[in-house]
Amino acid sequence: MKNNKTVAIGAAVLAVLLVVLAAVWFSTRPATSAGSKTITVEVVHKDESTKSFTYTTDEEYLAEVLVSEGLVPDNQGPYGLYILEVDGEEAVYEEDGAYWSLSQNGEAAATGASEVPVHDGDRFSLVYTIG
Repeated sequence: MKNNKTVAIGAAVLAVLLVVLAAVWFSTRPATSAGSKTITVEVVHKDESTKSFTYTTDEEYLAEVLVSEGLVPDNQGPYGLYILEVDGEEAVYEEDGAYWSLSQNGEAAATGASEVPVHDGDRFSLVYTIG
């Protein structure tokens, strides 16, 4: 009888914790904006050449735009889009420490592209970076 009570209390505490964590997650994630937006994505390649792409989209997150426009292959991992290739150029970290760094409106993105909200007029940069 005592074990059943302990299990019930543990389950109730776990349920409350899950609800609290979900509430925190929903209240702190970046806000998105609905409707049509025009954004610019600048790509800086390994040879330091740049290309600028302008997209008009209804998508709410950057990863969705990059994949739907074909700028980045759809390489979804357990934590969202993993950017290995941009505009046909691959960054292979294992070879030379290279990766694609992401910035939004001139500031380094605090999250990955799957969690970066898209707003009208945003400017994004994907820069081939050797760490």
